[in-house]
Amino acid sequence: MSVPPLAAPTGHSGSQSTAEGAGSRLGLLSGASAYVLWGVTPGFWILLEQSGAVEVLAHRLAWTLILMIGVSLVLGRLSALRGLGLRAWTMISVASVLIATNWGVYIFAVHTERVIEVSLGYYINPLLSVLLGVLVLRERLRPPQWIALGVAVVAVVIVTVDYGRVPVIALVVAGSFAVYGLLKKTVPLDSLNSLTAESLVLAPVAIGYLGWLQVTGAATFVTEGAWYSFLLFLAGPMTALPLLLFGFAARRIPLTVMGMLQYLAPTLQLLWAVLIAGEPMPASRWFGFALVWVALAIFTVDAVHRARRAGRAAGVEQRRQAATVVEPDRL
Repeated sequence: MSVPPLAAPTGHSGSQSTAEGAGSRLGLLSGASAYVLWGVTPGFWILLEQSGAVEVLAHRLAWTLILMIGVSLVLGRLSALRGLGLRAWTMISVASVLIATNWGVYIFAVHTERVIEVSLGYYINPLLSVLLGVLVLRERLRPPQWIALGVAVVAVVIVTVDYGRVPVIALVVAGSFAVYGLLKKTVPLDSLNSLTAESLVLAPVAIGYLGWLQVTGAATFVTEGAWYSFLLFLAGPMTALPLLLFGFAARRIPLTVMGMLQYLAPTLQLLWAVLIAGEPMPASRWFGFALVWVALAIFTVDAVHRARRAGRAAGVEQRRQAATVVEPDRL
């Protein structure tokens, strides 16, 4: 999805346009791959059910740190962390606790057959992020956004009545990720450096916990065989790879496209929960989810419409500025 050149065509315009188009296609593929990986991870975490959510989370944090330090060293990116001040590290520390909570609850939900709630959480996350923007950043919502939020609230109430309890997992998943995203805006780091920094904060605790499990004989690493230990190690790549793909895509395709791709993950999680894990999905729950989809449709259409209007306005301004430029051969 290349942007038309603003200047007059040159001999390189064709090759530049081709390169931009290839970059956009590669970005789209990377973004879709990231969300597909996030969507199918319940099938991986269920393989580690024997360890329990806390031990799996500890392995996830420890192996992610080792992997991210290796990648950062190869790419020469560790220097970005050296210039961070106390405020930045404070924000990173809070963000790391939030993302670890998100990961831990996700793993727990998979092990206890509550992936439908996780799916609901990731569906409503964009709407909750908008609400946080209103409450914390004092942003003003457009009418379609208010309507989408209202429909989403009704949907959560319906799902609550259906479950007979508040869908705590869904709300924790959505809330922790929304606040995490808000904090990330305060720290000028890309996805690679951000994940490395967050892992640096919590990995020492995770490694200490894993050491304690080994000493007390409660660990499953090594004791359950080479294959199972390898699966625990893969918790690191399964965490890092989709985030790296996401970071690559975010620099190459529009945010509106990324916004639509994000619904791949909860959709695949829902399909996995219903079709593979066999979690119950009565008609009333389907109705609640249908309302969530209506809310997301309103939200997405409004976002796309606004992005197109902004693009057209920018194009008009650029053409106006170009028209005022005096060509050299007319001087």
